[in-house]
Amino acid sequence: MPLRPARAARLLASVALAAVLALPIAGCKTAGDGDVTGSVGTAPEAPRGEAGWRRVLEVWGARYKADPSDVEAAIAYARALRATDQRAQAVAVLEAASIRSPNNMKLSGAYGRALADAGQYPQALEALSKAHTPDNPDWRILNAQGAVLDQMGRHADAQRYYTSALKIVPDEPSVLSNLGLSYALMKDLKRAEKTLRRAVTQPSAGPKVRQNLALAVGLQGRFAEAEKIASADLPADEAAANVGYLREMLAQHGGDWKKKGGKPYLSPDAGT
Repeated sequence: MPLRPARAARLLASVALAAVLALPIAGCKTAGDGDVTGSVGTAPEAPRGEAGWRRVLEVWGARYKADPSDVEAAIAYARALRATDQRAQAVAVLEAASIRSPNNMKLSGAYGRALADAGQYPQALEALSKAHTPDNPDWRILNAQGAVLDQMGRHADAQRYYTSALKIVPDEPSVLSNLGLSYALMKDLKRAEKTLRRAVTQPSAGPKVRQNLALAVGLQGRFAEAEKIASADLPADEAAANVGYLREMLAQHGGDWKKKGGKPYLSPDAGT
C-alpha cells in the first residue's frame, strides 16, 4: 500500500530522525532517548512494541507520581510518554522536573529532546545547551543540537555540531546519518550519499541508517537501487511501497522533493 502523506514524512526522515528531533526531527524514529543509558534502572533495554512501552509507562508513571522530585523516574516516565506519542505530557513532566533540578545535565538533555520531539526547537536548543559544557562536550548532545538546527533550516550550523561530535566519536553511524540527511536537506545529494554509505559500513549501523541511505539514493532517481537497500530491513512490499511513493512524489514536484513541504526526520536521540 502506498505511503500516506504522514508516513511519507517519516520516510523523508527515516528513523530512530536521534537521540530521533531528532527530529521530532528526522526520519523514522524510535521514540525515546536511546542514549540516556541507565535511566530505567530495572529496564536498561528499550521494550519492544507498544504493549512493552505501556508497561514501562505504568511502572515509571506510578513511581514519578509517588515522588515528582525523583529525576530518574521523571526521565524514564517522559521517555515512555514520548514512545506512546504523548509528547506534550512528556514535555510537561520534564519541565516540572527541570524547575526542581535546574542544574541536572542529564535532565536538561532529556528535556531538550522532548522539546525537539514536540517541535519546540528554540526552547530545545536552550535546554540542550545546559546538558553539557564546552570543556566537557557530550557527543550525543552535540548530535541532538545539530538535529534541532537542521529542523530550523540552519544546516551549516548543524553540520558544525555533527563535525564536533565526530571528533569525539569518529565514524559514529547515528551522527553520520544525521550529517548525511543534513546534506540532503541542502540538496547536496552526492555528498549525502557518500556520508551515508560511510555510516552503513560501521558495525553498529542499524536499519535506520540504511533506510536513510535508501532515501538519499532514491532522491537521485535510482529507485531500483533504493528499493534493494530498503529491502535489507523492510518486507519487500513495504520497501517497494516506500520507493513507489518517493517516485510519485518526485514526479509530481518536478524532482524537487522539498516542494512537498516536509523535511527528513533527523534523530536527536543518538544511538536509537
